[in-house]
Amino acid sequence: MKSLLIRLTHGLYDQDIAPEEREYINEWLTRKLLTHEDNKYQLASQYRAGIISLASESGAYLQTLGESIRDHFIETNNLMGAKSGDLVIAQRLLGKRGGPQAKVILIAGRNETFSVAVVTLKNGYLGLYDIRTEHPAGFDVADLGERGEGSVYQINNQTGVIAAYLGNLSDPKVDEKIVLALYNKHDAFDEDVLEMAASFPKEVDASLYPKRRDLRHLPFCTIDPVTAKDFDDAICYDPETSTLYVAIADVSEYVHPFGAIDAEAIYRSFSIYLPHRSIPMLPRQLSETLCSLQPLVDRLAYTFEMKINPATYEVESSDLYESLIHSHRRFTYEEIDLFLEGNLQPSNEKEALVLAYIPLLNELTANLKKERMKKGYNFRSSELEMRIDADHNIVSTEFAVETPSHALIEDCMLLANKEAASMYERGVFRIHEPPSPLKLQSLYTELASIGIFVESKGEIKETITAIQAEAEKRDLISEVDTLIIRSQMQARYAPYNTGHFGLGFERYTHFTSPIRRYSDLIVHRLLKAIKAGDTEEGSYVLRNIESLCTSISEKEREASDIEIRFQERKFARWAATVIGQQFKARVMKAEDDIYAEIHDVITGAKVSVTSAFGLMLFDDVMVKIESANLATAKITASFVSRIEKEEIKSL
Repeated sequence: MKSLLIRLTHGLYDQDIAPEEREYINEWLTRKLLTHEDNKYQLASQYRAGIISLASESGAYLQTLGESIRDHFIETNNLMGAKSGDLVIAQRLLGKRGGPQAKVILIAGRNETFSVAVVTLKNGYLGLYDIRTEHPAGFDVADLGERGEGSVYQINNQTGVIAAYLGNLSDPKVDEKIVLALYNKHDAFDEDVLEMAASFPKEVDASLYPKRRDLRHLPFCTIDPVTAKDFDDAICYDPETSTLYVAIADVSEYVHPFGAIDAEAIYRSFSIYLPHRSIPMLPRQLSETLCSLQPLVDRLAYTFEMKINPATYEVESSDLYESLIHSHRRFTYEEIDLFLEGNLQPSNEKEALVLAYIPLLNELTANLKKERMKKGYNFRSSELEMRIDADHNIVSTEFAVETPSHALIEDCMLLANKEAASMYERGVFRIHEPPSPLKLQSLYTELASIGIFVESKGEIKETITAIQAEAEKRDLISEVDTLIIRSQMQARYAPYNTGHFGLGFERYTHFTSPIRRYSDLIVHRLLKAIKAGDTEEGSYVLRNIESLCTSISEKEREASDIEIRFQERKFARWAATVIGQQFKARVMKAEDDIYAEIHDVITGAKVSVTSAFGLMLFDDVMVKIESANLATAKITASFVSRIEKEEIKSL
C-alpha cells in the first residue's frame, strides 16, 4: 500500500498498475481523490498521502510520503480514528494559522504491513504478543492450534489475519525467519521468474555480440571478499597510457523492463547479506553465474575506459561502451594485501599479467583518495563481521579493518560512479545533504561530554577534521567517527542532483553493482539510451523515476535493518547462554538510558546497563549480563566497575 501511495504522489501510469491495485485506483478516482490525465493517475492537488506519527491528545502529524515537505498537523477531531503508523490520505486545510494542517479523508492501511508475534506466558496466562512493542497482538491463543509457548507467527496488518507460522523461539534458525517476516522478504523466486532465468544460455557466445568491444585480451581481475559469489565489477589498468578500465556486469542485457525477473528485482531492490548466506535481488542463475564476472569465462560487461592525468589525478577523458571481457583471475582482498606486502607470487602467466599492474594501480588509487580527502571525509567507523555455525549460533565476531586492497577497489568504483553521474541531468543520483545546524549542535554537545570542545572553523570540513584530530589523540577514532556519522543526513537516491556531502563530490550515482542494487540497473538502462540517442527509451526509463528513487531508498533501509536486526537476535541468543558472566564493554550512550557495547570474547553486542550512576560516554566498564529477551532481542546488564583507560596520548 505504501508503494502505491508513493507512486500516486508522483504520478502512476495506467500500464504500471498491478492487478491487485486496480480496485483502490477505481474507488479513489470515484471519490475524486485522484486525477486521471494523459493516461496518468495522481493524487489531486488538495490531498496528501502519508503516515500518522507522534499522536497525542491534541492531535498528530502527517509525515508525507514521497515528498520532502513539512509535516502537516492533524487535530484529534480530524483524525477520523487514525492511529500512529496508519497510512492515510489527508486533505490540506487552507486558511489555518500556524504551520500546515490537514484532516484525514481515508485510512488506507498500516505503515508496517507485517508484524511478528510470539506466544508468551504473562501473569499465568498464555497470550500472543508483538515482539516489537510487547503489546497484545489481538489474537486468542486458543485459535492458534496446539502450538505452545514460544511459537512465533507472522501477522498481516492489512488484513488482520495470521499469515504464517514461523517456528519456535527456542530454535536459533527462527531468527532469520523473524527478520525476513517483519519486512515480508522471501528467498525463493516464483516459478515464472526461475523459468525465465533458466531460459538464458549457460555460457556467453561471443559470436552473438559482434558490435561489442572485445576486451578479452586485457588482463582483467576481480577483487572481492573470500565469501563472495556475485562479482559485479572487474578492473584492469594500463600504466603506460594511465588508462583504467572498470568493467561492470551487464545485467541490463538480460533483465528487461516489465519482465518477470524485473518485476521481482523491483520488489526486492537490493540483495540482503546475512552472515551465513545472501538473499539475492536476482535469481542465482544470473547473480552467481551468467551475469557474475567469473574468472576464465567470457562475460558481457558495461565498461568505463578512463584516461587519468598522472599529475592531477583527474579523468582527462572517458568512454563508456558495451564490451566482452574474460577475467584472468578472481582475487580475494587478503590475497592482494599479501601481494602488496611482498608475500604472494604469481603462479602462472595470467596472474603475472594482472599482478604486474597492481602496485602502480595501488599508488594511483592512494593518490586519488588523497585528492578526494581534500573535500570529502574519511569516517573510520568499522563494519561488524559475524560468523555463525550450522546451528545458527555465534562462532565469532570482529570489526572489519580496511586494508589497501579495499581502498584500491573503492576508489576505482568511485571514479566510475562519478563518470556515470556526469552523463545526465535527470535520472538516479546518490545524494547526501550536509548535516543540519540542529544535528551539528547535538554532536558538539556529545563531544563536550568527553572533553572535546569544538571551535567552529567556518567550514564544516575544517571543523570535522579538527574533531577527528582530537579524537585520534584520545584513541577514540572509531567511536567519535560513529558520532559524526550519526549527525549526518542519510544518503538516498533522488532524480535530481544535489551533490554528495560525505564524499565531497559535486555529482555521484551508483553504477557499479547492478547484480545487487536495482538503482545501478536503472542507471545502466538510462546510459544505454543516452549513448544510443534513443530519446523514447530514455523517457521510458525516466517515466516513474521520482517514485522509484523514493521506493529504492526505502528498500535500502529495509535491507540494512534486516542485516542489523539479525545480528541483534544472534547477540541476544548468545547473551542468554552467559547470564551472570562479566564482560568488558564501552559506554556508547550515556543520557537517560545507558547503553554499552561488549568488547570482549564477543564484540559488538549492545546492552542496556542498569545501576550505572555517573558513567560517561566512552567509559570502559565491566558489566554482568542479567537477562536476554529472545523475543525482543534486548540484553540487560548491570554495572560492575570501571576499567581505567590508558593515559591519553601526549600532544
